Amino acid sequence: MTGKILIIEDELNLADVLKFILTEEGYRVQSVANGQEGADLMSSNNYDIVICDIRLPGLNGFEILKLKNQLNLDTSFIMITAYGSVEDAVKAIKNGADEYITKPFLNEDLVLKVNKLMKYRDIEKQNQQLRWEVTNKYSSFHGIIGKSYEMVEIFGLIKKVAKYDSPVLIYGASGTGKELFAKAIHYNSLRADKPFVAINCGAVPEGLLESEFFGYCKGAFTGADSDKIGLFEQAEGGTLFLDEIGEMGYGLQVKLLRVLQENEIRRLGDIKTRKVNVRIIAATNKWLEDEIEKGNFREDLYYRLNVVEINIPPLMKRKEDIPLLVEHFIKEANKNYGKSIKGISDEALDYLIKYNWPGNVRELEHAIQRAVVLCDEEVIQTQHIEDKIIDNKESLKIEIPQDSFDLKQLLNDSKEVIEKQVIEKALETTNNNRTEAAELLGISYRALMYKINDYEI
Repeated sequence: MTGKILIIEDELNLADVLKFILTEEGYRVQSVANGQEGADLMSSNNYDIVICDIRLPGLNGFEILKLKNQLNLDTSFIMITAYGSVEDAVKAIKNGADEYITKPFLNEDLVLKVNKLMKYRDIEKQNQQLRWEVTNKYSSFHGIIGKSYEMVEIFGLIKKVAKYDSPVLIYGASGTGKELFAKAIHYNSLRADKPFVAINCGAVPEGLLESEFFGYCKGAFTGADSDKIGLFEQAEGGTLFLDEIGEMGYGLQVKLLRVLQENEIRRLGDIKTRKVNVRIIAATNKWLEDEIEKGNFREDLYYRLNVVEINIPPLMKRKEDIPLLVEHFIKEANKNYGKSIKGISDEALDYLIKYNWPGNVRELEHAIQRAVVLCDEEVIQTQHIEDKIIDNKESLKIEIPQDSFDLKQLLNDSKEVIEKQVIEKALETTNNNRTEAAELLGISYRALMYKINDYEI
């Protein structure tokens, strides 16, 4: 079962236990010990359920519940306390809590309540989706195609956050089109007539990234023959999109944090600072909280960037959007290749819907482009679809020696075989575009190049 849960509990042992058991249930769980911090997270993120103690440092549970009601958040609320009473229970339910539970309680009881609320939310989403489909054939939102409940929710969130200059952090697997969502925010904002500047932090060598961001003065280093403005100045008044922010080096993270705090930059080799007015939208295919625990990402920068969080679902989680995307990509391919394909057969479309699309929307786009090029008829047929999509059960080609039982060595050898085959598959999927292949694999461009050389691909 999937879903996103926030625990606001100042008893750290209890919070850790709840986080563990709910994570084991398949939920994504965050926990904080301070009421004000919990209220801030709840206000700026889309949580399915908030589990909140009544007595907390900062704001108490009832104040947080009141804020949830004032903001009209679509979040279920479970109130817990060690000081339970009939009066508290009545007050909690009257003020909009969905459930109320008193410490000490059995973990199983809490899990049952959480699962029940999640099931109810899923049913409600399905009902809303059906109601929405009655009045809407499909939605095309600034180039983003989708009619699924998840996409409609994101369209609504984009319209809300676009009005403000707060930073936005976009989570999404490679190929989900994170830059399209960033552009949708920009072009729905008051900055729409100003520049939208994008950079992939994983595609630029770390030594060059700082000069790309801040620019440099003539003579700042060997080869700096003239002044150059950086991306922050290029995006003045508009939006700077930092794609794959999780690939940024730790040292540059410190300098980016300062820019966010002070709204000023200094070109390399310059002695003066310059004020900048830029909205930051960042995106990543990594879970940054994990990167913080590994020591790869600064926690203070994370909280600066993650004022509003948008999670883009992978294509396999919104397969009802595939027919619309196919229709759109056929039209685009017709224009690009001078073709006049009218559509796709039901059988071929069925194969596309059954396939899990590890490369997400980008992989689907490439598949349709290939089909349009190969198709000499009016309608795309099964024979124009790649075999891997039709088979839908690719297997890795790993040979196990008959005379070797060294398990550790076999596992090491298998890892290399798997890695090489997956890289080859990514390169094939992206028509040997190494930048896109790196994004598809969720690694930096530099890491991909190292592996291509190592495996002699």
